[in-house]
Amino acid sequence: MGISSAMQDYLAEAYRIAYYQPDNPYISTSALAEVMGVSAPAVTRMVQRLKEAGYLEHEPYRGICLTPAGEREALANIRRHRLVEVFLVSVMKFGWHEVHDEADALAESISDIVVNRMDAMAGYPRRCPHGEPIPRLDGTMPRVHDTPLSELDDDSGDYIISRANSHDGDKLAYLEALGLKPGIALQIAERAPFNGPLQLRVDGEIKVIGHELAALVRVCRPEQFALP
Repeated sequence: MGISSAMQDYLAEAYRIAYYQPDNPYISTSALAEVMGVSAPAVTRMVQRLKEAGYLEHEPYRGICLTPAGEREALANIRRHRLVEVFLVSVMKFGWHEVHDEADALAESISDIVVNRMDAMAGYPRRCPHGEPIPRLDGTMPRVHDTPLSELDDDSGDYIISRANSHDGDKLAYLEALGLKPGIALQIAERAPFNGPLQLRVDGEIKVIGHELAALVRVCRPEQFALP
């Protein structure tokens, strides 16, 4: 059975969910339905197709888990998507808030040769414009260690913005207007109580961000930002 773009999308989303829960390779079909924006019956049908094709395993009460073949397809899909995003931003000068849907459309139609040329022209990036790790050419994924800005236990010292965990164009544009993008250094100047706003010191200026938006901004210590 050949693999369709829809099947690749499901595998990629399943991998993304499992990636950020490293202690458990199984994910629920309800979690997959939520991120795909489809009904439970639709996920059930696709899971059956992917299982029959050998791309995932499904165990009652545990959920679904990608097979090695499914993981390879997922990583190839994620690599294409994220490298297209980088190319659109760094070479074609799109805004980071404009590229998610465009990358979805382009990644379905370009070959690995073109993707690898994009990779070279963009300088072999380790992260996409939103800070997500880019799978290596050998089919492995770097591990990211970061924490939502809203959930930090230690407000002292320096942090680097690691990722923006959103595809919402308006929110990304607002973060950019504040100067808050992956790779930017910051310090916590003040945190208001009761989930109030945070004051951040960025390049000597104070930036104010609400708790809801701070939950989407993930940060790490400077030594954790660079990926192998």
